[in-house]
Amino acid sequence: MENKKQVFGKMEVSKNSFKTLSEPVKQFGGLISIIILIFLTFFILNNIFGEGDELVAKMKIEEERIAQERKLNKLISSLPSGVLVSFDGTDNFKLSDELYEAVCKATKLIPQRAIMGANFLNFRAHEIYTINGNKIDETFVKWDDEKNKCFAGFVVSGNNVGVDETVKVSGEALSFLSTGIDTRVYFIKNF
Repeated sequence: MENKKQVFGKMEVSKNSFKTLSEPVKQFGGLISIIILIFLTFFILNNIFGEGDELVAKMKIEEERIAQERKLNKLISSLPSGVLVSFDGTDNFKLSDELYEAVCKATKLIPQRAIMGANFLNFRAHEIYTINGNKIDETFVKWDDEKNKCFAGFVVSGNNVGVDETVKVSGEALSFLSTGIDTRVYFIKNF
């Protein structure tokens, strides 16, 4: 019982000593307490939700992508409008090997004309393409470092019309169409 009285007595002394502090000291102590609470809160939240290094890495990758995109856009705007080819024997603008690679990497679009031309050489792709209402599942334009060639293609499937078949048509992109704003695959050699 006496131990309890001693503990409560010490608490009384602590309360009394706190009451005797001046008002500015109490306010400063409260300010310090709030700052510590804020730091602890952000520390806990950062440990729970913070991505830190991952976020910085993602931002650097995005910055590099944007810089590359600007470089390619500058290249595209410098090209003449019209058909760009990678081979001799035509009146169209012939791309150097470096330009051919750069244009391939900058190209994202495959227009209907190039798809239809490649479809005629692949009867099953043409058939599925027609059955499913000219729906294309995926298009792609990729540079192959090993072969030093640009490949383009598309994927069609009949899943939406009950045909359980998918056909991928791919071939070398021999020519591109430059509009001054972008480049598009003009001809796919898939034979």
